[in-house]
Amino acid sequence: MDFLFAKRMSNLGTEGAFEVLARARALEAQGKQVIHLEIGEPDFDTPANIKEAAYKAMLNGFTHYVPAPGLIQARQAIASYAGGLRGVEVLPEEIIITAGAKPVMNFAITALVEEGEEVIYPNPGYPIYESIINFVGAKPVPLPYLEENNFKPDLSLLKRLITPKTKMLIINTPHNPTGATMSKEELEEVADLVRGKNIWVMVDEIYNRIAYDIPTPTPSIYSLPGMKEQTIIIDGYSKIYAMTGWRLGFGVAPKDVVAKMSTLSINTYSHATAFVQIAGIEAIQGPQEEPAKMVEEFAKRREYFVKALNNIPGVKCIAPQGAFYVFPSFKGYDISSHELANRLLTEAGVAGLTGTAFGAYGQGHLRFSFANSLENIKIAVEKIEGFLKKL
Repeated sequence: MDFLFAKRMSNLGTEGAFEVLARARALEAQGKQVIHLEIGEPDFDTPANIKEAAYKAMLNGFTHYVPAPGLIQARQAIASYAGGLRGVEVLPEEIIITAGAKPVMNFAITALVEEGEEVIYPNPGYPIYESIINFVGAKPVPLPYLEENNFKPDLSLLKRLITPKTKMLIINTPHNPTGATMSKEELEEVADLVRGKNIWVMVDEIYNRIAYDIPTPTPSIYSLPGMKEQTIIIDGYSKIYAMTGWRLGFGVAPKDVVAKMSTLSINTYSHATAFVQIAGIEAIQGPQEEPAKMVEEFAKRREYFVKALNNIPGVKCIAPQGAFYVFPSFKGYDISSHELANRLLTEAGVAGLTGTAFGAYGQGHLRFSFANSLENIKIAVEKIEGFLKKL
């Protein structure tokens, strides 16, 4: 029987990391060894105090329905945490707790952007941005993040891209896949372009506490004068607390926007899991030594990885300022990013992502996660170099 799917499904994209992970697992099932540098997941365990808090919460009855935007005590804790990181007062009514951070971007775009309106987004960038823009029938307008500009957006180009149809600007800092971050001065320039206009700013700050050689948390446009009223923050627990499988994120937005996103939550999954929300309170209010140690280890891996890649002829790698990815250029080789990523996986046993998985402007690059052991990263570099010598 041939199934006819709704036309809108053809507009929906996917996330390459999960596709490559599935292929890598299939190769492993055949007995092949694969070094996983494709998935954006810390290789550390969730801190024990957080797991204990979830267990106690289950025993104490947090296993039932709760309000769609989240438990009030969890929203209060997140409001204090999110506001403290950014130096701005945040109210509990301005918080929505979600099952992972993705629903925040989905709900915000769905609630605020009409068909035919324009959304400016990073390219290369997290692929779900463009996917949801297309899904709601809006027009995606790519803002290039190029190597020659240290993967910073060209703000003069941004100014030209803004039109009367622009409804939203998406910023991601620290940036996935490049690890670039925007300074306060750069964010001030962006704010000057949109402040007071009918343009929402959605800022993805999921990596804002994972940064190197610069202060953390990284600067936020939300903190700038007049920007709180038109900014939606995407944040969560997956990266800094190694809680990817817990599916716990949150959004910060004006309370009217939170109300609309809560309605979308009710229409999809009702709410984030109750006992996981209690664990989230412990995560942000409990000891922070484990997250700090994780970032210290990431810094060591970053230093080695960048230096080792730059020592390979024909490869150039700009040191990321945040997140846990490198985005080296392989433009010195006559091979597409897609073919290179595919052959590194099948022939060398190194799983990375093609730069074009993050948009057309990622051509010539691969993304590797350094959320793997230093020992495995060293082996991966040897395999990458060995493969390139054969080209």
